[in-house]
Amino acid sequence: MEFLDAIESQMVSNRLPLAGISIAALPCADTPLVLSLHWHGFIEHEKETELGRQFRYESVPSSCLQVTRRWRDLRDLENAVMDVAWELGSWDLTRHEMRPCMRPGAPTQEAIECHMAFGQPHPYVEAELAPVSEVHDAEDLLDTAGRRGYLLWRFRPVRGGMWEEVSEDASLEPGGYRNPPCPQISCEFGDTRCLRQPRSVVYRFGYFAETARQLGYRSAIVADR
Repeated sequence: MEFLDAIESQMVSNRLPLAGISIAALPCADTPLVLSLHWHGFIEHEKETELGRQFRYESVPSSCLQVTRRWRDLRDLENAVMDVAWELGSWDLTRHEMRPCMRPGAPTQEAIECHMAFGQPHPYVEAELAPVSEVHDAEDLLDTAGRRGYLLWRFRPVRGGMWEEVSEDASLEPGGYRNPPCPQISCEFGDTRCLRQPRSVVYRFGYFAETARQLGYRSAIVADR
């Protein structure tokens, strides 16, 4: 199963706009990936009370899928993610290098983020916010991510997303997409045997036409956090 096919199949099934997409991976070759689709939509709950009908709304839960594909090099994997983000019209793509959340003194928030990245609810997260998960190897993935860290790519698609009405990106074709392949290439990774230093890399894809002519345009920004 490839990223674009999986994303388009889910969009057809759910018929909701996307708020964002994330892809989580371990720093270990040939391990499964987790694709998470974050929807823009709400579920309405109606309840009869003594005061009449009352309504409550909750966000549509994210959909998490396990993607199994052969890969040997993280840069090859990232180039595949970049191609998808580029084709779906994303303004940018961010790579997060996340530390092991099972290290001594790690904040609880990092453990919650790790669970959610691999499609699993955390005990501290409300049940209504738990993702709809089809990640069969989640326990093994979480165990390894907790000990070695993991990588997380995030982007917001224009095509099929909630951003189509507000996008002013001069690089897009009508319909909010770009023709593949992505013209940029992946930046170097550090030592990924154990991700000890959190770092973010931002790839800029979109631009405003006037700004690009006057100021030029940086393709990638690396930031330690």
